[in-house]
Amino acid sequence: MSAGAHGACDLALQAAEDVLTRAQAALSTKVALGGRIDAAALDRHQHAAHGFAWLATYVAALRATLEWADNLDRAGKFGERERLILQLGFTEYLAQILGGIPMSQGEMVRPADLGLAEADLEKLAGQLAHFQQADLPFLRRRLAELIEESEFGEPGLEDEALLMVRDQFRRFAEDHREAAHRWHLKDELIPLEVIAQLAEMGVFGLTVPEEFGGSGLGKLAMCVVTEELSRGYIGLGSLGTRSEIAAELIRLGGTEEQKRHWLPKLASGEILPTAVFTEPNTGSDLGALKTRAVKDGDVYKVTGNKTWITHAARADMMTLLARTDPSSTDYRGLSMFLAEKPRGTDADPFPVKGMRGGEIPVLGYRGMKEYEIGFDGFEVPAKNLLGGREGEGFKQLMATFESARIQTAARAVGVAQCAMGLGLKYARERIQFGRPIYEFPRVHGKLAWMAVETMIARQLGYFAAREKDSERRCDIPAGMAKLLAARVAWANADNALQIHGGNGYAQEYEISRVLCDARILNVFEGAAEIQAQVVARGLLSGRN
Repeated sequence: MSAGAHGACDLALQAAEDVLTRAQAALSTKVALGGRIDAAALDRHQHAAHGFAWLATYVAALRATLEWADNLDRAGKFGERERLILQLGFTEYLAQILGGIPMSQGEMVRPADLGLAEADLEKLAGQLAHFQQADLPFLRRRLAELIEESEFGEPGLEDEALLMVRDQFRRFAEDHREAAHRWHLKDELIPLEVIAQLAEMGVFGLTVPEEFGGSGLGKLAMCVVTEELSRGYIGLGSLGTRSEIAAELIRLGGTEEQKRHWLPKLASGEILPTAVFTEPNTGSDLGALKTRAVKDGDVYKVTGNKTWITHAARADMMTLLARTDPSSTDYRGLSMFLAEKPRGTDADPFPVKGMRGGEIPVLGYRGMKEYEIGFDGFEVPAKNLLGGREGEGFKQLMATFESARIQTAARAVGVAQCAMGLGLKYARERIQFGRPIYEFPRVHGKLAWMAVETMIARQLGYFAAREKDSERRCDIPAGMAKLLAARVAWANADNALQIHGGNGYAQEYEISRVLCDARILNVFEGAAEIQAQVVARGLLSGRN
């Protein structure tokens, strides 16, 4: 494959897009009756609908990867390593589109599930045959030889400032790698001095406008920083998540007074926020929330239960979603509050009247800890109602989902890279049968594919971030990016542990932690099934 215009990839992408168009037409006849999506029909055909979302994600990922390659080629940076990533990525994803896309370990979607006949696939099959003429075992080995521990391919960042930011945060994460594993093993909170260092580096105000004390950078910069911190430890990459959500809520939905009061404090790290949305037995069904907030003079009194609240004890402020209209039974009765609270300790995590709670022990993602909280008349000043109007909470939260999912995709890419680096290092150092296990095809083949698919996930995430920075609606690209990157992180961690063999199951080895950390990515910020539903509904409704 030449480095020029990548004509073979262009033709293959056109063929894949044709398959996607045919799949959408076939599925629409089942779930979009009369031009509108029928919810009951969508439920009945959920496997096909979610499989369609995965197919669309693959096509979008190939498109983003080809654009990455073309841009590098024009900049004179498209080397052998990048050529192999492009070639192997297209070969495998085209083969999966034709033979079956894994939605999870036990769920495969095949062309027949999408209503596609053999004739619908002929053009794509012809393109795949072209790619499969190559000596794929040799290409995988060669790519594995070219992978470096610090970098596995040109990222495609045109801005030199972003490259400097990347290097700065990569060094920080690497400096704290050993400590991070100790925090995990001891189930300790990330030390406040580390948080203070990140605050000085501007992590908490990356995307906050400069007029409110932030850096005023875009979502692409957020991805770069998050990816590098998560490459060292997911806890470091996740510290800024709640600040990102809180700042986005306030920037988009807050009053001018709320913006000027809260945003500078969030940006500087003076206050640490936490997101208090989820309730027991509701999960992703936020419209069914039962926690209520009743106005009593100049305060709201909050009663109810919340769960899976990250960094809750240490937080100074909660973005709290509660029902202010007791007659409502869906999202229209929800309101968002900026609820202040004192910082707690391990002994007394919630030292404030009307609020109690405790820690939820978890397998991974431990540096901030998870909590369940009960409210019983907890008071929030009425002036802290976000935007000053009741009933806007769900809409305000929805406005943050694109950024949150893009940021989570970046966390997943960072974790995927961490797993790949650990697997690569171990494979080169571990001697079996008189040679490094890296030399065995089943080992270096795993590592080569990690490099390929991690780059694909990265480029899809970067595409979503650029769309957001261009102020274009990107709920579908953001959902796709999160969907794919979370699967890639888990696959990389699982395969890297396999490379470690029995040692990978020992807690002293970092990969044991990374496996636990990777698993949560398919669950939080919208489970994989929710992402697939979002993508499928959006595309079938005519959004791109």
